[in-house]
Parts: sequence; structure tokens; C-alpha cells
Amino acid sequence: MTMIRSLKLRPTQDEQAFERAFALCDEITRDHSKSFYFSTSFLPRDKRRAIRALYAFCRTTDDTVDVLSQSAAEARPRLDAWRRASRLDAHEQTNPVLAAWTLVRERYRVPQQYVEELIDGCEMDLTVNRYERWRDLERYCYCVASTVGLISMHIIGVNGDDPALFERSRQPAIDLGIALQLTNILRDVGEDLARGRIYLPQEDLRRFGYTEADLKAGVIDDRFRALMRFEIQRAREYYARSIPAIVALKPDGRIAVGAAAILYRSILDKIIENDFDVFNKRAFLSFREKLVRMPRIFWMVKQLRPL
Repeated sequence: MTMIRSLKLRPTQDEQAFERAFALCDEITRDHSKSFYFSTSFLPRDKRRAIRALYAFCRTTDDTVDVLSQSAAEARPRLDAWRRASRLDAHEQTNPVLAAWTLVRERYRVPQQYVEELIDGCEMDLTVNRYERWRDLERYCYCVASTVGLISMHIIGVNGDDPALFERSRQPAIDLGIALQLTNILRDVGEDLARGRIYLPQEDLRRFGYTEADLKAGVIDDRFRALMRFEIQRAREYYARSIPAIVALKPDGRIAVGAAAILYRSILDKIIENDFDVFNKRAFLSFREKLVRMPRIFWMVKQLRPL
């Protein structure tokens, strides 16, 4: 039984429209994140479609504020309208991504609070382009990424649907989101700089004697390498705290989440292999490299012990 039919939607044309909406979300995921698309392929069909609808919603929300040609004043009304629409029921939607996402939200009883916080994070990009301290950036990472982890827990579920286990798993889900977002930030230093944004905490730049002028000039020296090693180690610590908790998830979701975490963590190794050149080289894993890593990921997930 498909997720759509299990919801007992009204007219037949609704089913067809939602099928097209989920197909679009699948396409958006494939086009924008090959690693995420690859990892989610290990989920059963309904959960896979739901998670990719979530990704498409996040991607489209981010795009609402991330168009280079628009000002914050132009983007804000669009984001506000998007926020209001995200609160509507699935049958009230006109945007296909919102239709698919809100159907998922209803099906898996996802708290709207997480959606609001996610949009709050995207809204930060309209007004904040520097972060003074790590704890400020950590809050941003929570909003744009940890919320996704918490939503994903509602979709994938925990063993026995145990509320206590769900609560114990919240912090690891938050930590994984922060690890993934920090990995994004480290990989995309050059791209973000082109948008006028520097996510690396200002206190960390000062710690290593590396200036914003150096960053804009793309200087890769011992100071920058030390700075990046420091941030990479920070990300690895968040991964280390979160990955063991994957065992709390229902078995049909563990491989997908394990693959997402470990393949993304490997991007940090790629940054090092590229001699920290995040200005001219994009750190990524080829499809072959992902496949080569999968046996070890399967083994690692099988070795996890209950919390």
C-alpha cells in the first residue's frame, strides 16, 4: 500500500497530482545532492519518498533566500509567503513541493515547530553574513540541519516506537545535523564567499591569525590549514557522538542514515586530500567511491549495539 493510498485521499485526480509532486521531489533530490539521493535509496519506498520530499522542501526553502540577483528586501516577502503556505494542509497546496511535503508532515505527525525553526535558519541568511562565535554558528546549524534530523526521526521511527528512546535519540540527531551542516560549510567556503557570506566563526579566524582579507584572496597557507583542521576535528567530534545512536532507529532506516553520515564525513577527508583548497576544488565522492565504502558501512551499522 503506498503512502498516498494509506491516507485515503479523496478524488482520483488528487492521487495523480501527489504522485507527480513526489516525482518532482525525487528529481530535485537527485539533481541537487547525489550523496543524499544515493543514501536514501536504501530506505523502503514510502520512507524514501517522504525523506526526499523533506529534502526538496528544504532545498526549495533555501532557494527562496539564496537567489544571487535578489536583495533581502525582495526575498523576505517570498519567504514569509512560503512560511505561511507551509502551515496549510496538503489539500490546500498549489506548489507541488509543498503538497508532497505537507502530506508527509501529516502522515508522520511531524511537529510544525521544526519546520518553523528550519525556516528561521534560512531567514538568518537574509540578515546575517558573519558569525562571531561557534555557539552562534551552532545555532544556525541546528536550525537549518538538526531540524531535518529531528524530522527524519519522525519519518524513520525508533525501535518499538518507544517515546523514551525517541527522547534519548534527540541529541544525537541534533549532533548529526550540526556535523553535516558544518561539513557543508567547510566544503563550500569559496561558494559562500561569492555570496558575501563567511560562516567560519570570526573568533576562529583570529585564533589562527587568518584574516577576512586572506579569505577573500583565497590564501592557503599554514594558518588556513590549521584553521581548517580545527574545524574538521570539530565536525568529526559531532559525527562521533551521533553515529552510535543510529542503532536506535528502526532497522529499515539504519543503513540509509549510516550511509549519509559516513559518506558525508568522508568529504572532510577529501578536503584534506585537496590540500584544503576549498576555493577552487569541490570536495566530493564519486559514485564508485560511494559503492566501495558501502560494505564497510553495512558492517559498521550491523555492529552497533543498543543504547
